[in-house]
Amino acid sequence: MTVALIAFVVIFFGMRYFMPKPAAPTTTTPEPVQQQAAQIAQPGIISPAATPAVAKGTAVTPANVHMVAAQSETETIVENELYRIHFSNRGGQVTSWQLKRYKDSQGKPLDLVSADAAKQYGYPLSLYTYDAGLNAKLDDALYVSSATGTLQAPATLSFDYSDGVYTVHKSFRFDGSYLLHADVSVTQNGIPVRALVSWPAGFGDQHIVKDYSYDRIDTTQNGSEDNIPAKKISSGATLNGPFDWAGVSDLYFAAVLLPDTPQTATMVSLSHPLDVKNDAKTVQLPVLGAAMGDNSGHTQLRIYVGPKLLDVLKTVHATEASGAQNGPSLEKLVDFGFWGPIAKVLFLGLHVAYDYLVHSWGWAIILVTVIINAVLLPLRITTMKSALKMQRIQPQMDAIKEKYKKYKINDPKRNDMNVEIMALQKANGVNMFGGCIPMLIQLPLLFAFYSMLLRVIELRQAHWFWLPDLSQPDPYHILPIVMVVSQVLTQLYTPSPGVDPAQQKMMAFTMPAFSGFITWNYASGLALYWATGNLIMIAQQSIMNQTSLGREMREIAARRARRKGNVIQGRR
Repeated sequence: MTVALIAFVVIFFGMRYFMPKPAAPTTTTPEPVQQQAAQIAQPGIISPAATPAVAKGTAVTPANVHMVAAQSETETIVENELYRIHFSNRGGQVTSWQLKRYKDSQGKPLDLVSADAAKQYGYPLSLYTYDAGLNAKLDDALYVSSATGTLQAPATLSFDYSDGVYTVHKSFRFDGSYLLHADVSVTQNGIPVRALVSWPAGFGDQHIVKDYSYDRIDTTQNGSEDNIPAKKISSGATLNGPFDWAGVSDLYFAAVLLPDTPQTATMVSLSHPLDVKNDAKTVQLPVLGAAMGDNSGHTQLRIYVGPKLLDVLKTVHATEASGAQNGPSLEKLVDFGFWGPIAKVLFLGLHVAYDYLVHSWGWAIILVTVIINAVLLPLRITTMKSALKMQRIQPQMDAIKEKYKKYKINDPKRNDMNVEIMALQKANGVNMFGGCIPMLIQLPLLFAFYSMLLRVIELRQAHWFWLPDLSQPDPYHILPIVMVVSQVLTQLYTPSPGVDPAQQKMMAFTMPAFSGFITWNYASGLALYWATGNLIMIAQQSIMNQTSLGREMREIAARRARRKGNVIQGRR
């Protein structure tokens, strides 16, 4: 027993002696959790981030990646003489974009951010990444802002955010114009993410339902322009470049993105349903948006947000491949419609009258109308002369028709009748289309004037006497009534010897009724143009009726009316 005990002691102490000693444990003092959280939350303070678990083949976050976030929501205002923009560091996006020179229906500075649409679909200068979850995350994150309070342009404002996986940098540079420059990048674990700068949800002036019919996405690629109406837009569709510029516009305002590198630019079209209340009813209409970025993941572009003023848009040009800003201008954002060339000339004339003569858009419309009618006066006189010649040979024409009356319409002899009538007209210098020429000229002018008045922002909220807005209907319907009465008088004052008296009376009332219907609910500027033209024509016709030409036409018309009356009495 003693021997066994001695052997156990020897073996035990021998093993302790010959076996390797374990390494001494390293002791650390952990940082309090509250202190770590405070470091992450404080603006501008950074802390090491733990490397997240990633799938095989995914880049691992380097050990020196930091987390950057603000502690609370703040606001920064950037303004110049043209706008006042409110930025929130929540998402580093715009919550209000006021244009100082334009008013809303309440007389307040117009805010181009549609509050209802933005709450549902996103605010201007937010990011679009093709991942709805990531979009929501980046829009709700609290970025560290380079400045708070109010900045006077020229100025630069930047926003930074990182959660250890995603790192975002947004920088905006402002000057004294409606343009700003954006520089945006997003990375995931150091790898660039394709993130586009977005104007996602229409404009704040779209409280009038009918204005939505003019909403569209405008694009220009290699100098070729395309206007995509709302009904043809597929939301979320990607359009690949090159893009000179692209954006969304309504009747009077636009948000246009002009990439620094057009060849690698890409755009996404957006369309969302929105319930709009108007005239005690709710209508669901689409609001449009657009997002643009660079294929590289690093987006640099200029953004024009402002009115569709022709003089201003002419000065904003796209960036060429060389980097020079000499590409297509934004002028084509103002679409004058089918009668565009005529409408543009009329607008330029209207602008000259306003700038140099009357300084009132209402009086400018009247002045341009007077000039147009003065130019057309010789043509009207020529038309009266042609009509008089036609009436002088009317008895001979009636005799020819009577001679061939016995032949059926499809009889070849009928061609002989037409040949004789044309020979008679030619011998007497009569142009059978002479009476149509003034109408062929006046109708395009009327349509072009109508198209132009609806599309130029200069007439938006332009006052003239009782009219608060020449682009909107006359609130008291005075001009449509004046227009109807004056058109009736015009029809009655103008002798039409070749027209049946009953037909003339019908035209004297149906045409004015149709014109009144058109002007009752459309731009009062059009009614002003039309009524002024009618009053001028009445004055011109009254003078022309006193000439020998006018007296002869009235005598022929009276004889034709008496002869027609006698024929009707004889039939009875």
